[in-house]
Amino acid sequence: MRSSSANRWIGHGLTGLAPLLVWACSSVSLVETRPVPAPLPSVSQAVPLAPPSAAPSPEWPGASAPPAPQVEGAAVAARFPDPAFSYRTPAFEAGRAGFTSNAELRTILHGLVRDDDGRPGATSIRLLQVGSSQTGVPLEALQFSRAPVPLAATGATAQATRPTVLLIGQQHGDEPAGAEALIVIAQEMAGGALAPVLDRIDVVILARANPDGAAAGRRLTASGIDANRDHLLLRTPEAQAVAQLVREFDPAVVVDAHEFAAIGRYPQKFGAVQRFDALVQYAMTANLPEFVTKASEEWFRKPLLQSLKAQGLSEEWYYTTSADAADKKISMGGVQPDTGRNVYGLHNAVSFLIETRGGGLGRAHLARRVQTQVTAIGSVLRSAAARADDLQKLRRFVAADVAAKACHGEAIVEAAATPSEYNLRMLDPQTGADKTVNVAWDSALELTTLKRRARPCGYWLGADQVDAALHLRALGVQVQRLDEPGALRGEVYTETARELAARRDVRGSIADGAGADSSAQALMVKVDLLPVLVDVGAGSYYIGLDQPLANLVIAALEPDTQSSFVANGVVTELKSQARVLLRPEIKMTAMP
Repeated sequence: MRSSSANRWIGHGLTGLAPLLVWACSSVSLVETRPVPAPLPSVSQAVPLAPPSAAPSPEWPGASAPPAPQVEGAAVAARFPDPAFSYRTPAFEAGRAGFTSNAELRTILHGLVRDDDGRPGATSIRLLQVGSSQTGVPLEALQFSRAPVPLAATGATAQATRPTVLLIGQQHGDEPAGAEALIVIAQEMAGGALAPVLDRIDVVILARANPDGAAAGRRLTASGIDANRDHLLLRTPEAQAVAQLVREFDPAVVVDAHEFAAIGRYPQKFGAVQRFDALVQYAMTANLPEFVTKASEEWFRKPLLQSLKAQGLSEEWYYTTSADAADKKISMGGVQPDTGRNVYGLHNAVSFLIETRGGGLGRAHLARRVQTQVTAIGSVLRSAAARADDLQKLRRFVAADVAAKACHGEAIVEAAATPSEYNLRMLDPQTGADKTVNVAWDSALELTTLKRRARPCGYWLGADQVDAALHLRALGVQVQRLDEPGALRGEVYTETARELAARRDVRGSIADGAGADSSAQALMVKVDLLPVLVDVGAGSYYIGLDQPLANLVIAALEPDTQSSFVANGVVTELKSQARVLLRPEIKMTAMP
């Protein structure tokens, strides 16, 4: 059963987009993907291969042992039979008790690398070094591309610029099915059933984004930070690696593969356990371009659900519940601009979260979990290939449309999911029979605006805010440095109240510090706006909203939200930031 809001705009189609896409084709190019300063190096060149080395110790000081797997009843387990085929990853070797290790994964990645030798239609697979984890494990990705084929009539080659799809696995170390599935996807693109998609798209795979957590069987990174709540702040090398790939390859589609708790808190709260093979959600956050949302639904989610159904796999919108036993609310995935799904939606990409029923189950149903991920991700890849031209047109249109909104209208500063009710299908933990539970349901399909402001022309940062400027450049944002002093018509923020509080999401407090159970304190401020002429010095920064990533800039620089740069100490002083209401006429130089 779908909630009424789920279908409110579904079916309206992209018909209104068609004439705009024609116009967009010749008007504005996509966001520039220039390399940014250290500490994030470029991956635009293939790296020389090195022999795989042994993985470091799976533990680090203070790391606790992973919890024992939860055990489901036999009747529930019978609802999830394994597929009638097997997969070729180390985790499926006979007698295996664990999953593919970091060293084994590295051997597989290196073994897939190949050069196309310049032959038309040949597949190139490059190894991309995107840094190291916090314990020194290499973070490595593969780029799949195919040389253009000459057109028969003219001998010329087809258009070489194709959309890129970025696939990310195992950001949470205790959710292994995503990495196992991406090994299978990589093998299939190298010479199997998925190889034909490379005629129309390029694909980048980061199979394991949190190797430290994977080695220790823990959700978090070695520093105790949740990598999937770090995509705006970029405090971890793991989140920086994903940002680097996004900056370099500007993907039109991003898929983030996770696993959700099969049992978890649900028996205690609802007397039931999880029913579905897959929970799926695309980006849902404030200021997301409408046509990106519609393309996500019509071009991708609908075919994905059909693919799962054809394999006998069940699905639902992604949802979760908090760690508080007294809180009986169910929430769709969070709407904060900090998860990969939402941040890369603000990059104007079709951005999907695909979660499989496996969290807390150990190796139980592993083949079915991998089958679910392979089916869903394969569907996304085929949809991207089928819609390659439309995706390019959509990206050009959205980039121009977002940039054109500078200095006009309003922007949403903060939004929340909308409370509603939902009949959620679950399973009786003893009998395995379907059990429908009517729940309080926070829907992310339609957001409730909590705070909005007039959209400025841009933002000013003081010369002392170098770290904030580097963070924005690492996200791919265009930043300019003022070459001379002057005055800008704008608004400054005056603080009216403050408190220190843990950042929160729909699960509860966000793990944000050293240790699995710690939460750093964010500075939550309340502000008023004061119109002024802002005296600005040479060497300070201007971040215009006349650029495709304007909505990402708003998420970072409006100070009075829990995800903002001010709340999390990236911008160190409120007085070193201002809203700019008239385009500057001061000479400026683009920050490299």
